Amino acid sequence: MRVDAVPRRRVLAALALAPVALSPVALTGCAAARDDGPDPLIGLADAARSDAALAAALVAADPDLAERVNPLVDARTAHAARLDAEIARLAGDTAPAAAGPAPAAPAVTDLPALRAAVTASGRTAAEAVLSLPAERVGLVASISACCATYAAVLG
Repeated sequence: MRVDAVPRRRVLAALALAPVALSPVALTGCAAARDDGPDPLIGLADAARSDAALAAALVAADPDLAERVNPLVDARTAHAARLDAEIARLAGDTAPAAAGPAPAAPAVTDLPALRAAVTASGRTAAEAVLSLPAERVGLVASISACCATYAAVLG
């Protein structure tokens, strides 16, 4: 046996203790600190309300688009409601948060502008997913996917 060799028992003990040493409790100092800034879902909920208002204004200006655009109005309205409920849940409120301020009446626009707005909303939601806790990722990722799908359909 070499004098500078590590004994087999010490290696086995180190391997046995490695999971304990690397447990989440031991790594809490490495965890990211909770951000005390505004909830990132607030901006997503506001964007959902804005997209719904923009789509509704487009349908009002051109009723021939109703069949194509009304499902987007319904989806983005549902997104805003679900995001508001999640914001309230995390804040510890028992009742869902009241909807944010109604967006200003959008200038009547066209389908490409609506598509651009929905695309931007989807991209913003996709970027937000990267910094959200796991229990919120599914909601925001599904909203991002929905926006991308509607943007493709409107294109």
